[in-house]
Amino acid sequence: MRWTTAKIRQSFLEFFRERGHTIVPSASLVPKGDPTLLFTNAGMVPFKDYFLGIRTPSDRRVADCQKCLRISGKHNDLEAVGRDTYHHTFFEMLGNWSFGDYYKEEAIRWHWELITQVWEIDPRLLWATVHKDDREAEEIWLRMGVLPRERILRFGDKDNFWEMGETGPCGPNSEIDIDRGPAACDGNAHRGVPCAVNVDGCSRFIELANLVFIQYNRDATGALTPLPMKHVDTGTGLERVAAVMQTFETGRLLGNYDIDLFQTIMRRIEDAARSYGLGARYGGSAESDISFRAIADHARTMTFLVAEGINPGNTDREYVLRRIIRRAARHGRYLGIHRPFLAGVNQGVIEAMGDAYPEIREHAQRIAEVITQEETRFGETLDRGLELIDQERARLRQSGGHTLPGEVAFKLYDTYGFPLDLTEDVLRSDGIDVDVAQFNRLMEEQRERARSARRDEAVAPEIQLGPAVASRFVGYHEYEARSEVLALGGEGGSVAVVVAETPFYPEGGGQVGDRGVIEAESGAILEVLDTRKSDGAIIHVGRLLRGERREFERGRRVTLKIDRVRREAAMLNHSATHILHYALRELLGSGVHQAGSLVAPDRLRFDFAHQGPVSAGDLETIEEEINARIRENAEVRTDEMAYDEAIKAGALAFFGDKYGDRVRVVRMGDFSVELCGGTHVARTGDVGFFKLESESGVAAGVRRIEAVTGQGALEAIRRREKILEEMASHLGARDAQALERLEKLLAREKELERKLRALEQKLASGAAGASAEETLREVGGIKLVTRKVEGVEARALREVADRLRQKHRSCVVALGSVLGDDKVALLVAVTPDLTARIKAGDIIKQIAPIIGGSGGGRPDFAQAGGKNPSKLDEALERVAATLG
Repeated sequence: MRWTTAKIRQSFLEFFRERGHTIVPSASLVPKGDPTLLFTNAGMVPFKDYFLGIRTPSDRRVADCQKCLRISGKHNDLEAVGRDTYHHTFFEMLGNWSFGDYYKEEAIRWHWELITQVWEIDPRLLWATVHKDDREAEEIWLRMGVLPRERILRFGDKDNFWEMGETGPCGPNSEIDIDRGPAACDGNAHRGVPCAVNVDGCSRFIELANLVFIQYNRDATGALTPLPMKHVDTGTGLERVAAVMQTFETGRLLGNYDIDLFQTIMRRIEDAARSYGLGARYGGSAESDISFRAIADHARTMTFLVAEGINPGNTDREYVLRRIIRRAARHGRYLGIHRPFLAGVNQGVIEAMGDAYPEIREHAQRIAEVITQEETRFGETLDRGLELIDQERARLRQSGGHTLPGEVAFKLYDTYGFPLDLTEDVLRSDGIDVDVAQFNRLMEEQRERARSARRDEAVAPEIQLGPAVASRFVGYHEYEARSEVLALGGEGGSVAVVVAETPFYPEGGGQVGDRGVIEAESGAILEVLDTRKSDGAIIHVGRLLRGERREFERGRRVTLKIDRVRREAAMLNHSATHILHYALRELLGSGVHQAGSLVAPDRLRFDFAHQGPVSAGDLETIEEEINARIRENAEVRTDEMAYDEAIKAGALAFFGDKYGDRVRVVRMGDFSVELCGGTHVARTGDVGFFKLESESGVAAGVRRIEAVTGQGALEAIRRREKILEEMASHLGARDAQALERLEKLLAREKELERKLRALEQKLASGAAGASAEETLREVGGIKLVTRKVEGVEARALREVADRLRQKHRSCVVALGSVLGDDKVALLVAVTPDLTARIKAGDIIKQIAPIIGGSGGGRPDFAQAGGKNPSKLDEALERVAATLG
């Protein structure tokens, strides 16, 4: 192909480079210093400060190809993506910019030259539009003499005036549009209005270039005043230009998803479907094409977001990424793909765009890991969620309803991880709405419960604290102290006490609060079960062991004693987390940072940002490095200093902690420097020994290590030794021979499993091939294959269905198997091209009661179990009636 997308992109940049423009790389999809935007949604976003006069550009002529994302706020194209051939969430915007340099004449002439001479688009197909009051731009077009007057059209503010916001820089624009011919628009979107430029819904006339002339400032009253310096801001959608030029080259009318860039991605989707035994292809059916386009678009979006360091999550940009991955996974199900496949599609994105954007090739492994992890996690609940939607859809059809209750949508969100817009999207084709108001009420109730729970955890039992009530912590070196009670509270059997000075460490920085006792002068004793902090007060929460509450009233003198053994065990673990943090960064890279922790007397838990599991070899190296630092017996020093000074000195700040102007810095030898208010050992050797217990994932991009130290590590090793001894005894082997004996048993099991699987496949293959013609018929123009297969379990029955679907390409398959005197299985499968009309789940629900059972499933696959084998033939025969 002569005009590939890559060549069009490069030709644009070269054209403007030759005309004195500095070519700048695409800015980030995450706008820098602009809290009003989640994403860069237009080519001008990186240059907004230049138009506002906040910054001065180093170059007055600039050109670029900007990555853009329209998926949130006012500019949100998500719902339309896939349903037509031109909407995208991610797209590329070609642009050239003049900051007080050239103006309308050059902008118009150069774009005409680019389009007609470089890209060689026939001028007879082109139209120009100008603002009705912009006589200057109209005169330039007329003076150029390249278009007849009737193809230079004037429009009002709606179509030909650009504004950054309600106030600020703005100006008229001139667009260059192309007539793609009558075949490009069927007129359904604008019935009664002839095809023409700027007719809403007309896809025959489309914009090639938008040239904005920023010449005014609009004030709060709406008045326009001329700017002292005029600017040019142009935008040309790369995908749209590629579709136009490749249409001419191929002689076929192409949409944006037909261009070479997307075909590379589409092939990866087709490969995924093919590897699943299905023949789905782009262009196969209108219904499946929607899913192809949605997956291809979303693959680009997720690839570039992950490359920029965003992980799936539940807030802001992270939630957008999660929605995109989950929406793409759901469309994969519609194509019959029931396993993680998006990382493979992502490889198509890298193949198509990696040369232009090296960052996605550089981060290819991380992108694949993040996408696969999120897709796998969602895949575990996706099918069950879709089954629930199928059940609700059937219920609404039966009752004549058109609105899904908000409580069902909330259950889909809360239990199955379905974002609201995904549920709405699944139901849209059936004309079913969602009770969004009820959904939002339930969401708010859940948020309030969470806020209440956090309040309950953070605040001690009812205690009134005046504004001057504050405690001083003296427990870094003291385990016992005398002090005065400042406040007393509590409810039921719980007592809460605040004193002026305390050796009790309050929960914070991951370290649990101290326990111990508080003794009154009268002999009353309060057992402290937890220590918490509320603003400046340290609150001791516990229960009375002796005496009465009044003996701890305000003004009473008390003696506070912490549980020294428990504190010292927690100190070992806290110091160990610092050494662990150092070792992780040393081995895995400086990108590792703390994402949460728990420091308890009996164990430590450390969450950190990292993509993918840490290998067994790396974990072994980390454990060895930590114990080497412990044996080094380095001094642990603490200092107080200004926060800025500490950060400049290289101190690491921890996740979730808030710091004042003065901070405490903990140094261990010459390898670890962190801000920390917790309690620590005097030397690293005091930790004794570090034993890593487990490594796991807790969220996308977040790993967790759990470990024990000191006496806890010794006990963990003894427990493992005992388990190994018992295993060896059960295997009838000595310790040294136990592994060999176990490996032999596992090998034998694997071989038996292989043989069983081979027998099932042989049975499935025979069942699929034998007398297949006798079971094939047409019902209402649809191929129906029904077959009774004796003694085949559900797994093999599914293989039979997949083989028959692959063999007949477009069909409905209904299979039944008798598994015993009172056990029978049914399965219905539908090829992807038919699922818009025929739902496997609907069929199975109609025929399952015949065999005395029930079942359900997705549009393409459903199964049921029953207890009446004698009715199997009747059930299979009933399938034809459901199609009629």
